[in-house]
Amino acid sequence: MKKFLSLLLAGVMTLSLAACGGSADSTEAEAPAEGSGQKYVIATDTAFPPFEFTDASGNFVGIDMDIVKAIAEDQGFEVEIQSLGFDAALLAVQSGQADGVIAGMSITDKRKETFDFSDPYYTADVTMAVAKGSDVKSYEDLKGKTVAVKTGTNGADYAKSIADQYGFTVTEFKDSPTMYQDVIAGNTVACFEDYPVMAYNVQQGAEMEIPEGMTAAGSDYGFAVKKGENAELLAAFQTGLANIKANGKYQEIIDSYTK
Repeated sequence: MKKFLSLLLAGVMTLSLAACGGSADSTEAEAPAEGSGQKYVIATDTAFPPFEFTDASGNFVGIDMDIVKAIAEDQGFEVEIQSLGFDAALLAVQSGQADGVIAGMSITDKRKETFDFSDPYYTADVTMAVAKGSDVKSYEDLKGKTVAVKTGTNGADYAKSIADQYGFTVTEFKDSPTMYQDVIAGNTVACFEDYPVMAYNVQQGAEMEIPEGMTAAGSDYGFAVKKGENAELLAAFQTGLANIKANGKYQEIIDSYTK
């Protein structure tokens, strides 16, 4: 009988310990981790310095890249950057191949029909640039000539809006470097681009110049997701943007590319 009771007691204790262990494991599994660890695919442009470009080591850098990475760190998620070119980046989000896009993308009413935007994270003016030594100094000098723009940009919209007024025609390019080369080669007499982008390229040695007084028409840039989808990502971007502005990280990023 004593042996039987001992065995019975040992069994009860074993079951009790197992139950306690099971309860601890369950609690640990249900506890939320700090930071979701969610990984999002973010589409961007290929060559739009200082907002997005590739450095000498092959890394994606620039104002947009640094902002989205800082927000991801602040909000506890991961990003996979896909450098596709502007048009392809928009299509990737529309088709569901990417979760969001950040590519110096102007917030417009037309785009709001397709995308949900964050609050503006940057405001850029449009400027006209010409080849170094050009006789073109004003919009009036464009009469009867052809200017270059990058498809789908605020610069393109602005150039088209004044083309009839100043009597010039517009030709479109898919990327900024090709557009610049066309102007430098003399095939087109000027191009329209967001000021920080043009100023950065001139600073980096592009054989171009910005005539005095040729800056106008501000545009707000926004992060975007497909309309009606990825609301959690958009909310995280919004919260993270507010946080990095508050702690000074945002201004640090801007200053590193514009000063």
